[in-house]
Parts: sequence; structure tokens; C-alpha cells
Amino acid sequence: MALAAWYLIQGAGLGLAAAAQPGPFQAYVISHTLDVGWRRASPVSLAPLITDGPIILLALIVLRQIPGWFEPGLCLASGLFILYLAWQAFTRWREGEANGPARPAGIRSLGQAVMINLLNPNPYIYWSLVTGPILLDGWRNAPLHGIVFLLGFYGAMVSILLVIIVFFGLARQRGPRLRRLLLGLSAMTLAGFGAWQLYRGIACWPREVLT
Repeated sequence: MALAAWYLIQGAGLGLAAAAQPGPFQAYVISHTLDVGWRRASPVSLAPLITDGPIILLALIVLRQIPGWFEPGLCLASGLFILYLAWQAFTRWREGEANGPARPAGIRSLGQAVMINLLNPNPYIYWSLVTGPILLDGWRNAPLHGIVFLLGFYGAMVSILLVIIVFFGLARQRGPRLRRLLLGLSAMTLAGFGAWQLYRGIACWPREVLT
């Protein structure tokens, strides 16, 4: 049981770090929360539970066999999608308080969060280099160790994402000026991440594919 507790602690620590570090997914979570409020944005915190199954499978089984253009291709697709979301956030910032009907949330916003995670190369790299080896090591010792590692990881990740959502949801209620300022900052952050992903995709594209 002591060893199982150690895997639980490792999973929780890594899940906390993954949720707290800045990235395109976190930027989208904040932008969406500022737009619709924390109650309607809360389902977005579940996106990693939907996307990470295929990501873990790819990272642990076939990641070493995929072509060299896979990661740059993900970067390019991710960059374009994030820039699209940045444009949406900028449009909402420009509209200000005269934003008409309530923005779509629920399934649609969860789908956008899922797309960001699936197109972002970082989770693939994270699971292949950091968390994946720990999961495999725990599973080889005992399947229970692998299970508690995953429970710790996603328990901490979803909890931290919910904390972020509630925090920015409460900040949204401080008044229209602060909400508009934060929404503008989140739009610029999304645009920055989108441009960075495009740059990564172009810079890392294998030369043999281009020739």
C-alpha cells in the first residue's frame, strides 16, 4: 500500500504541474470562462479525460514508429485552430458588453477543448517522456499502481482546472471593464500560442519531406 500511495502522490504532483503550466488549452479555458462564466465553462475541465486515452496509447505504443512529420503537422493544425479561437475571442472583446445572445457552451465548448488537446503536441511528448514511463513502471509492478497513478494525475488535473475556471469566473463578475480587459489579454495569449505553434511546425518540418 505504501508503494501505491507513492504512485498516487506522483500522479497528483504531475497532474497539478500539467494543469498549472501555461499552454494553449489553459488559455482557451480562461478565455471561455471569461466569455460564459464558470458554471457553463466547468465541463471544459473534463476534456483531458476524453482526449488522453488515444494520446497515451499513441505515446506508449506507436509514437516511435510514426513519421517525422507527425509532430510538426500537429503543430501546424493546432496553430491554425488556436488562431481561429483567438479571432473569436478578439471578436467578443471588440463587441464588449453588447454581445447579443448567450454564447454557446456545453458540448460545443467541450468539443473545442478536445480539439485543442488532440492537436497539441505537448501532451504526446509529456506522456512519452515524463508520465508514460512512470505509468508503465507502476503497471508492471502491479496494475493497481498504474490505476492509482492515473487517478492521482487526472484527479489533480481536473481539480486545478476547476479552480482556474472558478477563479476567472469570479473575476469576470467584478465588472465589465475588468472582464473586457481579461478577455482581450486572453485573446492575445491565444494568438501568441497559435503563432508559436505555427512557427514550431514550420521550423521542425523534416527537410526530406520538402525535397
